[in-house]
Amino acid sequence: MREKIDALTQNLSRTIVGKTEAIRLVLVALFGGGHALLEDVPGVGKTLLAKSLARSVDGKFQRLQCTPDLLPTDVTGTNIWNPKSGEFSFLPGPIFANVLLADEINRATPRTQSALLEVMEEHQVTVDGVSRPVPKPFFVIATQNPIEYQGTFPLPEAQMDRFMLSLSLGYPSEAEELQMLQNLADNIKADDLQACITLDEVTQLRQLCAQVRVEPTLQQYILDLVRATRQDEEISLGVSPRGTVALQKATQALAFILGREYAIPDDVKFLVPHVLGHRLITRGGRSSRTVVERLLRSQPIP
Repeated sequence: MREKIDALTQNLSRTIVGKTEAIRLVLVALFGGGHALLEDVPGVGKTLLAKSLARSVDGKFQRLQCTPDLLPTDVTGTNIWNPKSGEFSFLPGPIFANVLLADEINRATPRTQSALLEVMEEHQVTVDGVSRPVPKPFFVIATQNPIEYQGTFPLPEAQMDRFMLSLSLGYPSEAEELQMLQNLADNIKADDLQACITLDEVTQLRQLCAQVRVEPTLQQYILDLVRATRQDEEISLGVSPRGTVALQKATQALAFILGREYAIPDDVKFLVPHVLGHRLITRGGRSSRTVVERLLRSQPIP
């Protein structure tokens, strides 16, 4: 499957210039069986990366533009009355897709945000007491602007915990921004990308990632890092057991993407800020990234 991963990376690089690390992290979330949250200022390519990934995967893609007037039934779907049959029939919402892009997710109200809680964890939707599974594989990639607070609703802790990892694209370098201007003549858009991997191959890659070996000493290292967040004086809410599992799965996926059948401590160290950082609630306005980096320095490396 090495060729498939390389082809997917190259496909995304056609529209996203110079963001190799961000592309790798999104693939870690995809192949690790989780979901990804892109947090950054406007105009750096969050939506473009999400849409490009969706187009590169040969599955059903749905985009959900989150706004304050969006209702939970606009996400999950609803039962409507059919006068011909004389009974209610279910009209599926955009959540019934393989790749769901929740654009500007923090602009939806908490009530609408909660419509994603069940499906992101259990891969099913319950409407009027009836549970319906979503297509497999199922992957949510959401974007939000953490700087602008006008007309936004911060994601609750339970929602943040359901994202395997969060990442920021950041501003491009001068050379990368110049390359973007030069690429305007090619006019390559996300809609122009062709699928380079099938749904069955995504499922197969997820199974292979889960087989990557994680030594007991490395598992203990993961556990020590997570438990340190629950005992630190600068943290009011530490990482949940779901975060512990997410860190190991992400570590396995990263090792596989890098061409190894085993995980190493460097995989964990690279992923900790992205997997654990958004799950923390710190005291006194301290940066979660600063706290995580301090915890990384305090734990002995196996």
